[in-house]
Amino acid sequence: MNSIRTQNKFKVINSVAPIRICDNGGWTDTWFAGHGKVFNIGVYPYVETQIEIFPLSSKKDRITLFAENYGDQYIVKPEVSGWGKHPLLEAAIEYMKIPKDIALRISIFSEAPAGCSTGTSAAVSVALIGALDCLSAGRMTPHEVSYAAHKIETDLLHLQSGIQDQLCSAYGGINFIEMYNYPYATVSQIYIPNSIWWELERRLVLIFMGKSHSSSAVHEKVISELEDEGPDNPKLERLRKTAELARDAIYAGDFNSFGKSMIENTEAQTELNSSLVSKSSLEIIEIAKKCGAIGWKVNGAGGEGGSITILCGEKSSYKRGMISEIEKASQLYKNIPVYLSRFGLRTWEI
Repeated sequence: MNSIRTQNKFKVINSVAPIRICDNGGWTDTWFAGHGKVFNIGVYPYVETQIEIFPLSSKKDRITLFAENYGDQYIVKPEVSGWGKHPLLEAAIEYMKIPKDIALRISIFSEAPAGCSTGTSAAVSVALIGALDCLSAGRMTPHEVSYAAHKIETDLLHLQSGIQDQLCSAYGGINFIEMYNYPYATVSQIYIPNSIWWELERRLVLIFMGKSHSSSAVHEKVISELEDEGPDNPKLERLRKTAELARDAIYAGDFNSFGKSMIENTEAQTELNSSLVSKSSLEIIEIAKKCGAIGWKVNGAGGEGGSITILCGEKSSYKRGMISEIEKASQLYKNIPVYLSRFGLRTWEI
């Protein structure tokens, strides 16, 4: 295939990257934890990126960005200091060093709500970096893409960020991540028979609580306390253990044990700070219990807003009834259909 940069004609690059749910061991993939263990699952809905490529001579402006979910379309100038409406996207564009001899129109879209606590921002970065990587010779590995996405959040934007979201989005599937020295980690993908895969997919439910997740002062307080107590804090050890429990249960096809690992993780989050498991989460958990659910995990770091993953029992009718009851409880609560993603970042050219 000829290089994109030597073609004097229009081309399109597409990329997709999954979001993440059920992150047992979250909080241990951070700088203050030092080392950690996380189990997580990559799922649809994907984040989608599309890059239209033109000869530079055919366009007045070199880079146009369309953040479709927000209806924002504007010119991006990486050489100008300071961020505009969407710093994460603009920082990724600057980091990837766009070739000077082409013009781009970049569109980004996600069906997952912003602030859903499912690693959507990481998936956005991974999808965008993967697409931009196609503009140059050679290709970044999933690990390289995830590290670049993490570096953009922490070094360029100075945000708090663990490493697990980026790795899950780049790799997809079911993962056991061992961070041996922040931010460096190994990823062991968990391969299971199709019958277990399909049953896990059937049982999982993702409920968005209707409000964007906010790190807030609660998270800053938790971070401060964990930083002071060091990597071997028993609270962090408890979280690491839940990742191992989830891994072992899935390998064994033991859904009851997997559900218990999710519950143990949610209780461990509460131990960090009771505000990490919100009143909305507790309300949804109570409904789930009554409808036969066997596991629940507040996604991400927890707190107000965001989402919760529920593991249902054997009966599909109970699952559907549960979703109905949850959505009746509040007009804010919304079921987001999810499907397990066998692949992580995918890019292709048309």
